[in-house]
Amino acid sequence: MTIPKRTQRSRNLILDAADAAIREKGLAATSVEEIAVRAGLTRKTVYNLFASKDEIAWQLIARVEAADAPYRIRIEADEDVLLLLESVFLDSARWCLANPSLARLALSPAERPTNEPPTDRPSFQGLVRDILLLGQRQGIIRKDENPNFMALVLLGIYGQAMLSALSNGQFAENEIRHIIRIVVEGIGERPPR
Repeated sequence: MTIPKRTQRSRNLILDAADAAIREKGLAATSVEEIAVRAGLTRKTVYNLFASKDEIAWQLIARVEAADAPYRIRIEADEDVLLLLESVFLDSARWCLANPSLARLALSPAERPTNEPPTDRPSFQGLVRDILLLGQRQGIIRKDENPNFMALVLLGIYGQAMLSALSNGQFAENEIRHIIRIVVEGIGERPPR
């Protein structure tokens, strides 16, 4: 089903307004009324297009996850998996620090992810899984484990590290590199016996 251009334009205005307001004030302090005013629309229009402020927040997160084309190009180019993992997680960490209230929501979902990433939309879990598949093809990541499961392990460790960084307001790029090195050593290709 195609969304009419006017409706899509209004949805984009709402998402852009919400993004600005949430960056400025945080999710809890941002109201639907404020989002509507910033978007130049009525509150009723916002509620006609989104069921709640939480739905708007999840759509903002989904919009970020959908912007994975540059990483997909690097996967297709068979880039070194460790450098690619570092890049993806460092970019994610920077986004988390710039968007702390959305990051907390994304990192602490009420519903835990399943072993399989969503099939109806791009997801961070799916991107990490695909990078791990690349690592399996490159012989860097072990092939005897499910890449979906290994992605969840990596994301779980990363998520906890980011929640800690958001709580204390500190983050060092070396922490991400350290996490990737430790995890990859654990999921890395096992030497022949």
